[in-house]
Amino acid sequence: MDQQLLGALEAGGTKMVCATGYADGSIAACTEIPTTTPEETTAAIVAWFEDKGIAALGVGAFGPTAVDPASKHFGKILETPKTSWRYFDLLGNLAAPLNVPFGYDTDVNAACLGEATFGCARGLSSVVYLTIGTGVGAGVMVNGQLLHGMLHPEGGHVLVSRDPRDTIGEHSGCPYHDNCLEGLIAGPGVKKRWGGKRASELADDPEAMDLLAGYLAQALTTYTLCYSPKKIIIGGGVADHTPIVPLARKKAAELLNGYLVTPELEDIDTYIVNNSLDGEQGIKGCLALAHRALSA
Repeated sequence: MDQQLLGALEAGGTKMVCATGYADGSIAACTEIPTTTPEETTAAIVAWFEDKGIAALGVGAFGPTAVDPASKHFGKILETPKTSWRYFDLLGNLAAPLNVPFGYDTDVNAACLGEATFGCARGLSSVVYLTIGTGVGAGVMVNGQLLHGMLHPEGGHVLVSRDPRDTIGEHSGCPYHDNCLEGLIAGPGVKKRWGGKRASELADDPEAMDLLAGYLAQALTTYTLCYSPKKIIIGGGVADHTPIVPLARKKAAELLNGYLVTPELEDIDTYIVNNSLDGEQGIKGCLALAHRALSA
């Protein structure tokens, strides 16, 4: 079974990453397809996979999306800002023509699974994966299972306390919340605050990094207290191109203030870390989803 060719689809709002590979995480072939209309995009995805001979397909989709197989909307994209994709049956439009077993989850849950299966969280049963870029997404694994509830974790929208130094104004970069993590730390909020600049352009600005790291630290403290993960991994452009992770790690330790005493937190430098798979955690996680579907 481990030698069977698997399909992986990291379905993003701007591009679809399609790959084939194996249960050990090795990638055989890979391509990118622009995310345009639902019909055009899924037709291109099916066309790429249909002659590859895959035994199963793992899909990590942008959200919100319905991940509960019992839901009438299972496999559909839900209330996305990409209006043409709202309630589009992504999974159904792939599963029917390809006719293989499938695994379906969010893109960030897939990335979390990738790190837990092949990366720096390998062998750990409880993990939080956070990505910070245009938005903020969280994937959560608890006791070896990706967390689902009425929907899926939306950890990017946990509320944080505003720093009095913040110049962002009354409204953050999030259209729903003025003091959530995403609104204050992701790309739109960064650009709103600093005249259109990206976080990478502010990497050498100590005050800017301190502000962003403070918000991230508040969220990391919440995740630590609520999910009790054995490791927190942070990816995405903001984390990859700035010193925000080590700065937030130190601040999170200060916020926890010695309340939790565990072996993991005694070595917080290895507890809160940057991603370890060079941007491939999502697509490798999709391979793991496909392998799980084949093994079910």
